[in-house]
Amino acid sequence: MAPPGQEGRDIADKFVRVNERIRAREVRVIDEEGAQLGIMQPFEALKLARGQGLDLVEVAPTANPPVCRVINYGKYLYQLSKRQHEARKHQKSIGLKEVKLRPRTSVHDFDTKRNRIVEFLQEGAKVKVTVMFRGREMAHRDLGFKMLERLLDSLNEVGQAELRPRLEGPNLSVIIAAKKSAAKGSGGKPAAEPAAPPHPAKVARAPRAGSTPVAASPKTSQSPESSGG
Repeated sequence: MAPPGQEGRDIADKFVRVNERIRAREVRVIDEEGAQLGIMQPFEALKLARGQGLDLVEVAPTANPPVCRVINYGKYLYQLSKRQHEARKHQKSIGLKEVKLRPRTSVHDFDTKRNRIVEFLQEGAKVKVTVMFRGREMAHRDLGFKMLERLLDSLNEVGQAELRPRLEGPNLSVIIAAKKSAAKGSGGKPAAEPAAPPHPAKVARAPRAGSTPVAASPKTSQSPESSGG
């Protein structure tokens, strides 16, 4: 294992330009606190850094112009190593969580660990659930399969098994990943309700082919035959 700071130094020696190794025509210079010092040629920036007993470190080589920082090179390596360590630690903690159960776990403990699994899934992590068997419990592994089946059913809305539960030595395990909700991807817009059919009295009847439309008579009017009674 590399001594503290050496890992950052190895990476920096391969990828980071410092002092005379900086080849850009112009560089944007910042101080230790990130304050802008202006755009200047590398030899001017290096002279500025040397005047403060510090180094000139290229921290953003792909920028236009590249960004260089006036800082102690050893301090920069320490900060680089610390950031890398924190990134690996965060990645490891978020990547895969593990929750352990026993074949005769109580209902209360089962619910508690089920809620913890939901929290891990919501954080974006995968969860490895392991049912541990000891002694005579190994003769009743069917209890473990039933427990995992019950767990997966209770997590149906938020997670799903990547593979079927499998035996790993004396234990039974399954990896659960977060389920992508179909409702979130639909934009949340409810389907339009079908329009109600128009009232029959408001629908005008179309005339039959070849017939002449006749205006409707008022309800109070009577035909000559009926009035001559």
